[in-house]
Amino acid sequence: MSPSSLHLAVALDGTGWHPASWREPVARPRDLLTAGYWADLVAEAERGLLDFVTIEDGLGPQSSRPLDPDERTDQVRGRLDAVLIASRIAPLTRHIGLVPTAVVTHTEPFHLSKAIATLDYVSTGRAGLRVQISARPDEAAHFGRRTIDPIESYDSPVVTDLFDEAADYVEAVRRLWDSWEDDAEIRDAATGRFVDRDKLHYIDFEGRHFSVKGPSITPRPPQGQPLVTALGHQTVPYRLIARQADVGYITPHDTDQARAIVAEIRAEQETAGRSGELLHIFGDLVVYLDGDPAEAAARRDRLDALAGEPYRSDARIFTGTPAQLADLLAEFQAAGLTGFRLRPAVLGHDLPAITRGLVPELQRRGAFRTAYEADTLRGLLGLARPANRYAAA
Repeated sequence: MSPSSLHLAVALDGTGWHPASWREPVARPRDLLTAGYWADLVAEAERGLLDFVTIEDGLGPQSSRPLDPDERTDQVRGRLDAVLIASRIAPLTRHIGLVPTAVVTHTEPFHLSKAIATLDYVSTGRAGLRVQISARPDEAAHFGRRTIDPIESYDSPVVTDLFDEAADYVEAVRRLWDSWEDDAEIRDAATGRFVDRDKLHYIDFEGRHFSVKGPSITPRPPQGQPLVTALGHQTVPYRLIARQADVGYITPHDTDQARAIVAEIRAEQETAGRSGELLHIFGDLVVYLDGDPAEAAARRDRLDALAGEPYRSDARIFTGTPAQLADLLAEFQAAGLTGFRLRPAVLGHDLPAITRGLVPELQRRGAFRTAYEADTLRGLLGLARPANRYAAA
């Protein structure tokens, strides 16, 4: 893989990934629930020629605890729907991919398939999906269809079952995207034929968790299959990535760990019969970027003091300059990663530091694009438009 093939995404969440980020002067907390706020963030990411943005979401208020709600009032609580944000922003952008998060526990494949297909139409081929599970009992209570008992960690068999359900979910979504052939719509006013019924297909999906007949109500998306992405921290979600994803996000803290995780996912990919398919593996990093390493460290310390405790993350936390981050990305890329999803600690500060500091540094090294070279998200990532599984040869 050539150095210029490095891919970059940014994860957008509230005012940033540090829980005290909303208290920074650049944070704009009063604008969080406006379309303009999100439009400005995505416009900045597109200015930096990034491959795509992801938009965080959930089925309950944000919490400082991973598996249950908290009572804190000093952190951002409340958010807009990620898919609807992406649909609102899509017409305002031209090149960057839009990948909202969707919780697939408690929701239905049919609804999500048409929502993401619609986003692909609205964005003219730049839609994706980040699959997420929910193991929180309070979120299950919002729906009332089943209960989830409290668990101590993500090693629980309950979580394994939720990831198996997610794999079934994605399979049903993918089949629904294919349930219309590309030329199913005739739209011939002279003959009165709008659609060729023989080119709409029942998917008849029967899994342990879902039974979906189909077809979709939305014609096949412009990309054929919008991007499917997922975050993984251990073997069970790595298996989901290997079976169903186009991009997997992982959280290695050093290059040895990165090599081991990449090897595990590649082995799972071969077991799933996908060894010939391009599967990107992106490393997640929380970033504090400043022109001087001491400034970045001081900013992190100040934010931690405001929060009342040091910020900890599942991902490695980087504090330093754009040049130092570029060095680190090169090391991780040599360990087998094909791209990176950066989590800005403070969006108002660290997102521009990525687009106006890191990106030019990578370009100087010949490691990142200088212009968008494709019109679709799959094209930006070198992923071919897949054939429809139901179309006659």
